[in-house]
Amino acid sequence: MGSGWRKAKRALGFRFCVFIPRTQEDSVQSVGNDYQRLSDAATASSKSLLLSPLISRSGSRSSKKTCSICLTSMKQGDGHAIFTAECSHSFHFQCIASNVKHGNYVCPICRAKWKEIPLQGPLLDPHPGRARIRPVNYPQNDPLMTVVRRLPQRSDSYRQMAQLLYAPEPGVFDDDEQTDPQPVSTENGSSNKSSTRAMEIKAIAEVSAAPCSQSYDNFSVLIHLKAPSAYTVQNPSLGQTNSTQDSQTPRAPVDLVTVLDISGSMAGTKLALLKRAMGFVIQNLGPSDRLSVIAFSSTAHRLFPLRRMSDSGRQSALQAVNSLVAIGGTNIAEGLRKGAKVMEERREKNSVASIILLSDGQDTYTVSSSNGGQTSPDYHLLLPLSIRGGEGKGYHIPVHTFGFGSDHDASSMHSISEITGGTFSFIETESVIQDAFAQCIGGLLSVVVQQLQVDIKSVNPSICLRSLKAGSYPSQILSDGRTAYIDVGDLYADEQRDFLVLVNVPVENSTTVTSLVKVKCAYKDPLTKEIFSLEGEDVRIERPEVAGEEAVSIEVDRQQNRLQAADAMAEARTAAEQGNLAGALSVLETCRRNLSETVSAKSSDRLCIALDAELKEMQERMKSREVYEASGRAYILSGLSSHSWQRATARGDSTDSSSLVQSYQTPTMFDMVTRSHAFLSSTSTAPKPHVRPSWSFSSHHKS
Repeated sequence: MGSGWRKAKRALGFRFCVFIPRTQEDSVQSVGNDYQRLSDAATASSKSLLLSPLISRSGSRSSKKTCSICLTSMKQGDGHAIFTAECSHSFHFQCIASNVKHGNYVCPICRAKWKEIPLQGPLLDPHPGRARIRPVNYPQNDPLMTVVRRLPQRSDSYRQMAQLLYAPEPGVFDDDEQTDPQPVSTENGSSNKSSTRAMEIKAIAEVSAAPCSQSYDNFSVLIHLKAPSAYTVQNPSLGQTNSTQDSQTPRAPVDLVTVLDISGSMAGTKLALLKRAMGFVIQNLGPSDRLSVIAFSSTAHRLFPLRRMSDSGRQSALQAVNSLVAIGGTNIAEGLRKGAKVMEERREKNSVASIILLSDGQDTYTVSSSNGGQTSPDYHLLLPLSIRGGEGKGYHIPVHTFGFGSDHDASSMHSISEITGGTFSFIETESVIQDAFAQCIGGLLSVVVQQLQVDIKSVNPSICLRSLKAGSYPSQILSDGRTAYIDVGDLYADEQRDFLVLVNVPVENSTTVTSLVKVKCAYKDPLTKEIFSLEGEDVRIERPEVAGEEAVSIEVDRQQNRLQAADAMAEARTAAEQGNLAGALSVLETCRRNLSETVSAKSSDRLCIALDAELKEMQERMKSREVYEASGRAYILSGLSSHSWQRATARGDSTDSSSLVQSYQTPTMFDMVTRSHAFLSSTSTAPKPHVRPSWSFSSHHKS
């Protein structure tokens, strides 16, 4: 057996030689050189395969099912880690590591020279210039997994980037800059200012009257909420009113952490557009806002701590962002871990906090692709516990995710946003990235309501709450069946939320009116820290002995349509993931047909028109497996994210509010996107999309 193995090794032509840098300077220099080499390769061809040693960017693995060294089967979950080289050939990790230990770093099959080498060794802090990489199915705490990189020598700029990524960081991220002791809300003499901060709340029954002799099991009651407009301040001496975008206007300051993918596939145009988009974000944050930037590829590094965006803070932030260089794999989990650490360990806190995550690839370090298997990836592994939404506790640090291009993992990005209470945006066209960021920060810079909780109570002992239709918002009906609540959290200025409560309506013999439910809400003003309570009027319906045919409230009907369309999108996506595209198309077509027969459709309701257009677009993106994989999945998931949170997302190639699928866009989002277009116009002669004023699903129901 031993003699045969030696002959096999000689036949494969193994060479026993290995080079490992001996000094920290040599090693860091080598990492910088690898940045240059892979960045050049990515720039030369945006379609080139930038393979990590674990898995390709597309998530496809080697088709070989047998390890070419030990000639036994390779299956995930059989207790053996699998190593996939950049040449796409796969081996048992223990088998190939045993050979590499003796200096072999060419592929035994195709003779390709490897740039990333599997090596067994003790779990030590990696030597500068070496990245520790685990196979996708290898135990998280196994001490044997490392990868040693052989890297040639190249330019100084990439060495500097390597030094930045591998530079020591403080053990605790409590070095955030002090929050503004005098935020804008106290400037220019607050005694001369007045502000109105009132939410709107109303409840609408499905019909206004129902025969007293008839009962209903699932009678719909719509709860409609609208946040106050952007903070406005009236100066009596000047007779002028300012909006929230004005630098002297009070608003809640923001702590923002951006977690940015700088893997090899981001090289070239993508990274240049990301830098420009980040420049726009930095320029539009105020001196009371604080920003920290995390850059991640195979590892992650904090470019700078939470820093106020004063003139000097902006200049430092711009310099740090402009120094980014693309290289390596995609370790989303490590990027989020650093981002969450910044938020969790900050000494001081601004009123609003959020994380923005952008990636164009798939995490190749923490979550394995199921490849059509029975087990779905556990995307919770990508998120630190500190930023996951707790049951019944709402969401404290939402992560707004942006999937960039056709190769990103839309399922993981959508899951991250759903778990944390953020939104998922699909950036199909590279040039839209700045507008997508602008729309997001336009909302974050206009938060006017926090910790919003809605309470619904039955006012009649015979009325029971059957169910709540609240999308992704945490909601619960208590065991008595008469009390329920919805945890809404933050609202941007002018945002609206619509929820349906289904109740039973009994036969009424003693009175001509049936009282159904009472709705109230409580919330905090993030600027003044005041707590407000607001109570709506009782929802009642007339109970005549004989009632004519009552038309269903168009407000209720349109929300029923929205929920029906969202359910169809989710069902179609499930069918598509199971390989049943014909079934997915049928689900969407049935929903379109049902919507066309509703009261809203017959009234030319714009929401109904928008939903039909959206469903039709999804059908187009599900006509083939190739199209679905390239854009259909991401388009549907961004749509589901938008409808489940009732919040605007970027979808496809547009953030334009004139698009029928951008109807959750608020005025402040619209203003920031308009500002983005102006910024682009000042730096480019390329034509920019026309922007129309935004409209709301709730306030405009006819074309």
